[in-house]
Amino acid sequence: MRRTNSFHLVLLLVLFASSSAIAQSRNFKIGIKAGTNLSGLSGDDLVSTNDPSVRIGDKSTRLTGFVGGLFFRLGSSIFIQPEVLLSQKGGTFNVFRSGVGNQDNAVKVRFSNLDVPVLFGIRIGDVLRINAGPIASLRLSENGGLRDALNEVGATGVEDNFKRAALGYQVGVGFDIGNLNLDLRYEGNASNIIDTNTASSNFNSQLKRKSNLFQATLGFVIF
Repeated sequence: MRRTNSFHLVLLLVLFASSSAIAQSRNFKIGIKAGTNLSGLSGDDLVSTNDPSVRIGDKSTRLTGFVGGLFFRLGSSIFIQPEVLLSQKGGTFNVFRSGVGNQDNAVKVRFSNLDVPVLFGIRIGDVLRINAGPIASLRLSENGGLRDALNEVGATGVEDNFKRAALGYQVGVGFDIGNLNLDLRYEGNASNIIDTNTASSNFNSQLKRKSNLFQATLGFVIF
């Protein structure tokens, strides 16, 4: 609950700063952007304490998701760029059952988030930008795939194991051509987005997961 309140506070501060900048600066831009996330989950392999034949691990397969929303840029050669985005993220778990045909079962986990990155950047020449900064992410929904996977290994209280708010970072480059801009970024999490709380401390420790993704977006300045 405390992290969710912190997320709302960050969002309000970003919106307030943006509205003040409109009135005070000519170096202020508003734009829309949309693109694609290639996301995955990272963490340790897990062995069920209830049934050692069941294992859960991460697959290298990344999921494709949509990202889009608004961006605000204040400054020119040195700038700050807050954004408000809807973003689809996730990853793929591999559920392995030894002794049952040794078959792999890929479980796709998808989250829909409200993201608020606040990037600080430097312009190099007329086209290139380099930017980096923190991102606050609020989970809006998930597809239940992880819950099904956890039930396979006997986890309890699974509905409480998804972090509603998470903090992370983004770093990348951008290119501006007139009112068009292209951004290529990497995003990582500073906090776990999956953090179980069951009777088994070993299970809880093994199942912690962070999210990471590569992102490509195309934007257009409208003001």
